[in-house]
Amino acid sequence: MRTITKGPEPRSLTAHRLGLHCDYDNYGDKAALRKALVTEQRGLCCYCMGRIRDDPASMKIEHWRCQAHHSAEQLQYRNLLGACLGGEGQPPCRQHCDTRKGDRDLRWNPADLDHRVAARVCYKADGRIGSHEDAFDTELNDVLNLNLALLRNARRAVRDGILDWWQREKLRLRGPVPRTRFERERDRRIGGTGELPPYCQVAVWWLDQRLARMRA
Repeated sequence: MRTITKGPEPRSLTAHRLGLHCDYDNYGDKAALRKALVTEQRGLCCYCMGRIRDDPASMKIEHWRCQAHHSAEQLQYRNLLGACLGGEGQPPCRQHCDTRKGDRDLRWNPADLDHRVAARVCYKADGRIGSHEDAFDTELNDVLNLNLALLRNARRAVRDGILDWWQREKLRLRGPVPRTRFERERDRRIGGTGELPPYCQVAVWWLDQRLARMRA
């Protein structure tokens, strides 16, 4: 999970919210909303960091605070996120992200900078995502089901990839990899404004851990 920086909301959403008898269901420009969400999330699901595209066949518009219990927030842009389909139609044990979450509330919002979700998670060698905070760890596992096997395997592949890069750099340099090279690799993986690679935060987290050790 990575922190999302919200951009400007679609003008059509602003106009709709100011109208009479407005709600999410009668908002007619969801295509613009999907595009805005996918763009600011750089093509990644707000929860699992899998690839999403701005069409209904690839993603869903997630209400962080669900419509059923928080109707006053159904058109608030800060409450809207782009999520993957999350195994929609599968048994609950194979669902994840918004599909698994349903109408349950979460305490931490990846689009709230004060919640610092990226700093609250860690990634294990087997691809598991976790948190040292018990309440957040419960949300990751029980509410979002982010340790489903297919997600673990995808994250483990990214971790293996960054470890391979490290080994290649050590061989190329015939010695330790300098801090500047770690910093450059980190910047390369999250720089720019376009799409990010799926599950890229796993590599960024690992690089941050190495950098922290080098500064200690």
